Amino acid sequence: MEDGITAQKRLQMRLKLAMKVNILSVESCLLLMGMLLATSVPKALRKLGGVWRCHGSGLGWGSFEGVFESLMLAPLCLSLQTATLRPYLNAVRATLQAALCLENFSSQVVERHNKPEVEVRSSKELLLQPVIISRNEKEKVLIEGSINSVRVSIAVKQADEIEKILCHKFMRFMMMRAENFFILRRKPVEGYDISFLITNFHTEQMYKHKLVDFVIHFMEEIDKEISEMKLSVNARARIVAEEFLKNF
Repeated sequence: MEDGITAQKRLQMRLKLAMKVNILSVESCLLLMGMLLATSVPKALRKLGGVWRCHGSGLGWGSFEGVFESLMLAPLCLSLQTATLRPYLNAVRATLQAALCLENFSSQVVERHNKPEVEVRSSKELLLQPVIISRNEKEKVLIEGSINSVRVSIAVKQADEIEKILCHKFMRFMMMRAENFFILRRKPVEGYDISFLITNFHTEQMYKHKLVDFVIHFMEEIDKEISEMKLSVNARARIVAEEFLKNF
């Protein structure tokens, strides 16, 4: 028992020394966390509040308090998130593959016109039943199909005001450059953050499975991008606050 307590104290001293000299990176912290969990001494992490300098991973310099407590739960949260994300993405993929059975179809209302029926909605018999795939209250996908086009609308998770602002700015940046993405809609469907419009011309010019992969990849990466931007904003805000408060 005494050997175990001595080992914990020795480990605490090493971690505190690493924090003082600012040599601990995100990757190193994750590695240490894994080692600590493997040696069954999680209490050592809880006792280490402190402030440490974080570098690497594109976050820039910044100070974070009580990072060890949050990192202790990181593997568990990551595994739970992945466990719920994969079935959600699989359901979206299967629905998109079924909905992308499109064909060229001229307008029944205006002669010599060929428009996406999912947008004009002039003939109800050409529209399919909309499908909503929801992961939770804040994350969902609306897939609207028709004979010659499919519209995919995505609601991105936004936990707080910062994520709402970052998501809005990021989506606006992309939608202003919609012509570079081919299938991106300039304005999202009401209640959603971003929309894609895939027509029969897109499926004729591109591989259908690649279009599906693009949408799924976008859904996988958008949360990571917003989380990284949020960390960067928080790190810069802490530095600015520290520099400002030095004058008082």
